[in-house]
Amino acid sequence: MNAPDLAANAPVLIAGPTASGKSALAATLARAIGGVVINADSMQVYADLRVITARPAPEEEAQAPHRLYGHVDGAVNHSVGRWLEEAAREIAQAARAGLVPILVGGTGLYFKAAIEGLSDMPAVPEAVRAQVRAEAEGVETPELHARLAARDPGSAARLRPSDRLRVLRALEIHAATGRSISSFHASREPGPLAGRALRRIFLAPDRSELRARIDSRFDAMMAQGALDEVTALAERGLDPMLPVMRAHGVPGLIAHLRGETSLSEAVARGKADTRAYAKRQFTWFRNSMPGWEWIAPESALAAARRDPAHFTRADATLSEG
Repeated sequence: MNAPDLAANAPVLIAGPTASGKSALAATLARAIGGVVINADSMQVYADLRVITARPAPEEEAQAPHRLYGHVDGAVNHSVGRWLEEAAREIAQAARAGLVPILVGGTGLYFKAAIEGLSDMPAVPEAVRAQVRAEAEGVETPELHARLAARDPGSAARLRPSDRLRVLRALEIHAATGRSISSFHASREPGPLAGRALRRIFLAPDRSELRARIDSRFDAMMAQGALDEVTALAERGLDPMLPVMRAHGVPGLIAHLRGETSLSEAVARGKADTRAYAKRQFTWFRNSMPGWEWIAPESALAAARRDPAHFTRADATLSEG
């Protein structure tokens, strides 16, 4: 039964840095108010990686409906566009069933797309993509960023010089169209949550406590079989540029399996990468996602169940970033 203090099944959005307790909060809230948990994390979609992405365990998923978890094969380059189509279907299905959609995850771009929609980005011909990737083979990412800056300075200024996937994407779009990738951003349809009353929560734990939780969780994942999981993934021989191969902890553990580093060094690298990612999540949401309520994890359940007056309407106006 739905709780009476939620406005007409208004969706609840729960974001925050990794290891902040989002999944547990979403499951608890779903049980309390009659909700369905919809994944908004780009790594937890992959079937290959349950442990090292901290995907909810089967017993946790059984406590409340969970959607869009572990449904994509690691060989697939799952995109925000595909996720948006899937999420829109799940949101509509929740409405038909009288359930509250609870979107939870740490991928800010997913939440942004759910409200603002996506740009009408052109498809890149496979021949062009292959040529760009071949030219990038063996080239350090900062050098690729410099190439992009020479061809598309506006897009280069928006991207981190270390963000290889997005730099390559911008190079592909420019090679295919002769235009800046940013020139396509103005053309988009609003997302499925545009114009709706939403409760938007960003879990903001104490930074030092979060760092300790990240390290502790990584140790727990190792104890739960993360190395075996990554071993099975490595044996598939997938393209190292696929998202699943870049999940936090995976590159270091694969390097260990190849004999390039010790296990302790691989674990230390995984922890450091995850801490750095959490820092970027704080920065990204602060700069790119206005209208979210930053709440300490221990206060989040009560905040998510506030009366309808506290819900704010989300428009599809583009935010910066």
